[in-house]
Amino acid sequence: MRLAFLTATLFASLLLAACASRVQSQSVTDHVRVVAEAGDAAVVPERYVSAPAIGDELDSLATWPTDEGGLWLVATAKSSHRLVVHDALDGTRLRTVGGEGLEPGRFKRPNGITAWGDHLFVVERDARRVQVFRLPEFEPLGSFGQPELRSPYGIWLREVAPGELEVLVTDSFMLGTHHDIVPPVAELGERVRRYRLEFDDDGLPLARYLGAFGDTGAGKLHMVESLAGDPVTRVLLVADEYPSTASTLRVYGLDGGYTGADVQTEFAAEAEGVALWDCGVDDEGLPAGYWIAADQLTPNTRFHVLARRTLAHVGTFRGETVAWTDGIALHAASAPGFPHGALFAVHDDRSVAAFDLGDVARALGLGGACVR
Repeated sequence: MRLAFLTATLFASLLLAACASRVQSQSVTDHVRVVAEAGDAAVVPERYVSAPAIGDELDSLATWPTDEGGLWLVATAKSSHRLVVHDALDGTRLRTVGGEGLEPGRFKRPNGITAWGDHLFVVERDARRVQVFRLPEFEPLGSFGQPELRSPYGIWLREVAPGELEVLVTDSFMLGTHHDIVPPVAELGERVRRYRLEFDDDGLPLARYLGAFGDTGAGKLHMVESLAGDPVTRVLLVADEYPSTASTLRVYGLDGGYTGADVQTEFAAEAEGVALWDCGVDDEGLPAGYWIAADQLTPNTRFHVLARRTLAHVGTFRGETVAWTDGIALHAASAPGFPHGALFAVHDDRSVAAFDLGDVARALGLGGACVR
């Protein structure tokens, strides 16, 4: 969700403000644009930034390893109503999929995206559904969520039994003629919708709606998009982007209950994409790794790194180019040119970029299982 410009006076004052200062606005439509200097953020040069494409409005990302040993980076393009497929290893644009429409294989403002095995899941805000595809052909298999979803954005899933998935979808529906009014508190209990999904003998998806969740007290989710979970620590991080309060990542459990805590990291703008850097276990047999969350800033997005188990802030980095990041995707496995894995990020709605996770670890002094 892109923040608009402030007046020239306020814009100038922000340039003099501390990088971690909070920014508030009076209404959902009075968004602010935040300019931040490098400050205490380590600079990690991007391995590449792809050629810009005007008119797509790229948003979210997913990776998929090909049978030939390559790696795809698939981006949702909201304005052109399609998917854009890149070679994740160098950013080359390979092809596009879809176009505007409600027919299978076409899209109405696709937003969230994720892959599981050879299946790709795409959330469409304006079609109010999640489409499922088989890769690499992008064969449409079916969709789910139409009866319940009102304005879906993000998606996260996990396998809970062989071939059986739990799927969580954020539903950031708003009220008013211009869809700019946050619903009453009682309706905020429906900000995340839960599904159980299996595949029949023909490989077609069968989904059951299991209800919604969201706190209506201190852990309210006002405007939600990105979310990501950790099946090992049973933590679910949900980005609340509401501009009238400080944007943050709220900490839920996988059972849908608010833990009573938010991450302590300061977000100067909006908490956007969030991803888990899963590094297996450490020398003591405990879950190892980090969370990475994007803070949507210009001239450079900041990426906050949190300890996997404690959610403590361990460092912040930025690239030399990447700004206005919406979605991110993390590929923890080794890949050609990325021996420790890669972090992928959207740049300014027009490009995709890649960071080497080994570079991130060295810049922030991270050690242990992630950089063996």
